[in-house]
Amino acid sequence: MRAILAGRGKRFSCLGMACVTPPGPARQGVVSGRCKTVERVTFRSSWPVPGREEVIGMAGKEGLPSIFPTLTYTDAKAAIRQLTEAFGFSEQAVYEAEDGTVVHAELVQGNGGVMLGSKGTGSRFDEAMKSSGPAGVYVVVEDVDAHHRRAVDHGAEILMPPTDQEYGSRDYMARDLEGNVWSFGTYAPEIAAK
Repeated sequence: MRAILAGRGKRFSCLGMACVTPPGPARQGVVSGRCKTVERVTFRSSWPVPGREEVIGMAGKEGLPSIFPTLTYTDAKAAIRQLTEAFGFSEQAVYEAEDGTVVHAELVQGNGGVMLGSKGTGSRFDEAMKSSGPAGVYVVVEDVDAHHRRAVDHGAEILMPPTDQEYGSRDYMARDLEGNVWSFGTYAPEIAAK
């Protein structure tokens, strides 16, 4: 699976969709997909890439993430709302079909991100994920206690309150509206560049 948003008129491919991104730094427009026509596109460039404003999330580029957890939701709009309001993610891009179905969304936090979309789109990815269970995603945050308070204030189901771990991290766990488990903590493994 590829996840590329690059430059004006370049192709975008994810979750079984192939789209052309409209021009401009904060883009809104019409994007055509293989199975559906996407009516509304919101694109915000927030990846810190000095001197490379037009390339977002290219795998293998220094300083950019190369792994994106990808989830499907029955109510992707509610998931986006919870992930942004309760868990502090920011919308990077949201692609909706004419009927309001979220075909693809990218949410970011720090220098990482997650991709998500609606269940039942009929894409190859949707079919592959049909019988999968909930996923678990770990997100590094600086202030676990403040992050936890925000999640509680927005009604998130907390599975484990902020806890000091024996390996030096402070973590908490929450469940999203559709059963995925989100862990937020200070543990950030160093990954050697290759």
